[in-house]
Amino acid sequence: MSKHDKILNQILRGTSDNNILFNDLVSLLLHLDFELRIKESHHIFYRNDLEEILNL
Repeated sequence: MSKHDKILNQILRGTSDNNILFNDLVSLLLHLDFELRIKESHHIFYRNDLEEILNL
């Protein structure tokens, strides 16, 4: 099982959300073909095939 699979499973279980590192989450989202735009301290993830954005 890859690192990204482990992180995704951890997120989907929802039992240890406080233990997910920010850099691991960024890596997972980039692996899932999200694009990253940074404005000041906001990390904004988006994909062209999705209307929603994720702002961290």
